[in-house]
Amino acid sequence: MKEKIVQTAGRQQLGEFAPMFAHLNDDVLFGEVWNEDAISTKTKCIITVVSLMASGITDSSLTYHLQNAKAHGVTREEIAAIITHATMYTGWPKGWAVFRLAREVWKEKEPALTEKDRYQNSIFFPIGQPNDAYARYFVGQSYLAPISTAQIPVFNVTFEPGCRNNWHIHHADRGGGQMLICVGGRGFYQEWNKEPVELQPGDCVNIPEGVKHWHGAAPDSWFSHLAIEVPGENAGAEWLEAVSDDVYAKLK
Repeated sequence: MKEKIVQTAGRQQLGEFAPMFAHLNDDVLFGEVWNEDAISTKTKCIITVVSLMASGITDSSLTYHLQNAKAHGVTREEIAAIITHATMYTGWPKGWAVFRLAREVWKEKEPALTEKDRYQNSIFFPIGQPNDAYARYFVGQSYLAPISTAQIPVFNVTFEPGCRNNWHIHHADRGGGQMLICVGGRGFYQEWNKEPVELQPGDCVNIPEGVKHWHGAAPDSWFSHLAIEVPGENAGAEWLEAVSDDVYAKLK
């Protein structure tokens, strides 16, 4: 759920002296305009910083909005690029003035993002924790994040590049099987004695009960899918041999 922007500074500082201004500041500017959904809060922060910079305002209000930008995901590298770009249009002295404030706000250098961090930023669902409970059934590192544990269990399963699960079969006396909904990266699904199928975000795989198969990441890409267990009587998975390197090496 999107965070709601709430502001009370107008009423705290000018509530008695200028109640209409306080209302416009707290309820209209921040209460309505900042909470409008057409653009992200991060984008609004960037627009506000550049607008104040263009107006030559480099007091505490700009410091506040720089801090707000940082809090909503603007990185040190991004703010440096934003100010540099805006300087070309607003003037060199303004760029110097804003950089002095921004350098203090982003004083501590942020740690470099890992490949896992970058991939997580590209998908909607969480990667989750290492899938240690099922590690013996996987080649490579996988992760598991519960999305729903009520009614129908749904898990986001993420595979590092080159990771795949073993051949396996979903059994059930009645019903059963599994659905995969791809949500990130690039992967593959293969049924026994059939050609592998490439998977991209938005693809859906319906796996009937009793079909031997495997799924996992492409050799050069992270991959995530939602795993949805189809309800069935006495349902369970039978884990079999690993996907051989020869079979996997044929994937492109």
